[in-house]
Amino acid sequence: MRPSSLHSPWARAAVAGAAAAGLAAAGLAGVAHAADGQAPLPVTITGTDRVDLALDGAEGEPGEPQIGLGITGPGEYDPDSDTDPEPIPNSGYKVTIDATALKGFAKVGLPRSCDVDGLVAVCQESSLYPGASYNPYWSVRLDPLDSAEAGDHGVVKVTGEGEGLAFNEHTVDVLVGGPELLGKKLPAQPAGFEAGDTYRAPLGFRNVGGMPAHGVVLRFTGSRGLSFPDSYDNCSYAEENKDNLIRYRQVALCTFEGDFAPGTAYELSEPIAVKTADFALGDIFSYGFDAIGAEGAGALRAGADHRQGSGRTLTLKPAGGGQSGEYTKYTEIDLATGNKYDFDLTGARVEGEQGETVTVDIGLSNHGPAWLGSLRAGGEPIGFTVQIPEGSSVVESPSPCRPMNAGTASEYLCFADTPFMEDDERSFPFKLRIDKVVPGAKGKIFLPQYEDPREGDPSNDTGWIVLNGTGDEETPGDTGDTGGTTGGSESTGGTGTTGGADSAGAAGGGSQTTGGTGTDGGSDTTGGTTGTGGTTGGQSPQGGEGDGLLASTGSTALLASAGAALALAAGGALFVVARRRRAGTAA
Repeated sequence: MRPSSLHSPWARAAVAGAAAAGLAAAGLAGVAHAADGQAPLPVTITGTDRVDLALDGAEGEPGEPQIGLGITGPGEYDPDSDTDPEPIPNSGYKVTIDATALKGFAKVGLPRSCDVDGLVAVCQESSLYPGASYNPYWSVRLDPLDSAEAGDHGVVKVTGEGEGLAFNEHTVDVLVGGPELLGKKLPAQPAGFEAGDTYRAPLGFRNVGGMPAHGVVLRFTGSRGLSFPDSYDNCSYAEENKDNLIRYRQVALCTFEGDFAPGTAYELSEPIAVKTADFALGDIFSYGFDAIGAEGAGALRAGADHRQGSGRTLTLKPAGGGQSGEYTKYTEIDLATGNKYDFDLTGARVEGEQGETVTVDIGLSNHGPAWLGSLRAGGEPIGFTVQIPEGSSVVESPSPCRPMNAGTASEYLCFADTPFMEDDERSFPFKLRIDKVVPGAKGKIFLPQYEDPREGDPSNDTGWIVLNGTGDEETPGDTGDTGGTTGGSESTGGTGTTGGADSAGAAGGGSQTTGGTGTDGGSDTTGGTTGTGGTTGGQSPQGGEGDGLLASTGSTALLASAGAALALAAGGALFVVARRRRAGTAA
């Protein structure tokens, strides 16, 4: 079934985020009181709070459950911790999922792990942990019956009980045929579009539901390399996830009053100007309309510091003649896809006697003009290879580096975390023991050996380590200081050993700037229906090309859908999913 329109993922996420903070505090207090025998421990049932069932049975994710439910135990637990939490002693409890109010208009698929009787499921559990990560979770699938009509409505009630435990009641509102707004597909960036240009996005929606929307909200976002130069008095603006450049977004929320009829398409009174910075590369612009009205927009703004816009009013008007194929669930585009970065690997020349340990600083820098955001890959690292010169062995390697092959340490694979800024420089110091003096011994340092269309200058993608050089060594591609002696040495004596490497993926050294807005300048172009590069509307956020230099570490896009992307950006989640699932707790 299609996701809810009346209560969007954004609104649910904002409300859930605010509730979670209060519940966490209540949980800590509950633990203390229970220890004193003064009050039961509070346990919070969390999850989806609204589902909209489409009459035509169309589905965004066929067969997938629309309702996810979980519990949050008293106290706190960091899901990123390296240790498992201690279970909370209890004598067992049960969670009841009652969907009898949906009888007559919906088929209900209750969790198989629970005892099901008709439209009621009773889930007996014994495990209870602080926080949400290790606790049970359940999913529910809904499908409209042939007898369902637009406006049919019911509530799924979720309750819990157990000795010494106090559960809240969680409800899920289910509506049949409510308003559902699909966004107008975005045109490709125009031919010749370059970083610094302005993309003009013609935004609109079509109500494919069975009921009118009484007021709608537009939310549009841009990643670090994008900004919105225009301001409207019915919009508010904010920055989200400032401390995480992968998820960093500039956000606008615009409200529109009035009734928006089913089967009708609407468009903005003017395109939205999206300015690309000079460093932009594959930056993501996305948008969506939702039928939550001004009240729902207020809940969305609660999660960030929004400033009210000024200037003219942005309005909606009927589009007229819009075909259903022109609208889609996912409305986003990658911009400035033709920009290039310039990665530069540098090595060093070092001298030392047999038995000495020398330090070799390997450098990786980006001369721009583009940054490497790795937004589609969720921050997948850049990999490069370091060959160890003959006659030496590794005593200590930087943490992002490890031997490429077990049993031999003649080559190391190093990783540099992304984002990699347009002016970033990072250092990877290796400590090498000179086991035998080999005049002019060289070790090559290089990025992956294949053509990268986003690399502006491949000639400097290679560096060299030279030990006890004679001055006649050829070091093509190395732009570092190869004419003199660099690095330091320390006498260690004894037999040389090969140092082990730490696990890959840790951040490289060096500086990293924070997210900012696009720079001024550049030409102003008008969006068209043809052009090169970019991701047009209709693609799931999992899509997009991988960055040419990114290591193949098996990471996937951070977000599974546009709905999830918007929910996470708003600071919450639609429902709780265990980070580390325990056997026997899944539905």
